[in-house]
Amino acid sequence: MKRTRRKLDPVGLILPLVLLVAWYLVTASGKIPSYLFPGPEKFFRVMFDFITGSSNMTPYSGTLMENLTASCIRVAGGFGLAAVLGLLLGFSTGRIPLIKRLIDPTVHMIRTIPGIGWLPLAMVWFGIGEKTTIFLIALAAFFPIYINAAHGASEVPPLLIRAGRMLGANKTALFTTVILPSAFPSVVVGLRLGLGVSWAYLVLGELTGVSKGLGAVMMDSRMLGQVEMIPVAMICIAILGRLTDLLLIRACRLIYPYDEGTAK
Repeated sequence: MKRTRRKLDPVGLILPLVLLVAWYLVTASGKIPSYLFPGPEKFFRVMFDFITGSSNMTPYSGTLMENLTASCIRVAGGFGLAAVLGLLLGFSTGRIPLIKRLIDPTVHMIRTIPGIGWLPLAMVWFGIGEKTTIFLIALAAFFPIYINAAHGASEVPPLLIRAGRMLGANKTALFTTVILPSAFPSVVVGLRLGLGVSWAYLVLGELTGVSKGLGAVMMDSRMLGQVEMIPVAMICIAILGRLTDLLLIRACRLIYPYDEGTAK
């Protein structure tokens, strides 16, 4: 019951409502021209048309699902690759000192390079399109997943490790019954951060010239003068990001019922 009340907490609606009212007042006053930033009324009409295609207000009328599907596939591919590599290397680094000495300094050096710095090289390697987008997403999502997995694995209490060994646990059993449960809250934090970064870098990747996707809609609408489509695509990404975050939390709870407070 407490969980339900927390999800439906009306306090969380206060700031969005305040921003919506401020948005309406500023645009209605004429201080910001509509060609620079549309008012809420036009925004919601364009968004409805983007979903349903009922009024053909923009060239993107009724194309939400195809653009949404293209973006989701790219995020799933990049995030999935980052999760596999990040968890594998993170747990190895956290538990094996030699691997930490070998890999950790280089990883932390590479992660200081901004994502946009990889864009020209990725375009040379993979060309314009899917591969570049997935590469950028995977690269950006890898670092928070790796760092949190390594931190969680390294912070497992030695007393638990010794107790498991005394009870006769082999390496596999020790990992599944001691190390993974202890490190899992940190793993969840890393996965959630990585997923959020994946949606951010999706836009960077889709600005390189892909034909479908929410980031592509943002870039094309800017060039076509359809400014109202930019915040529409932004809101779609925000909603998708939140929904996928909730799905990730649910999946993690099914795998292991970790302490909710430690992973938020």
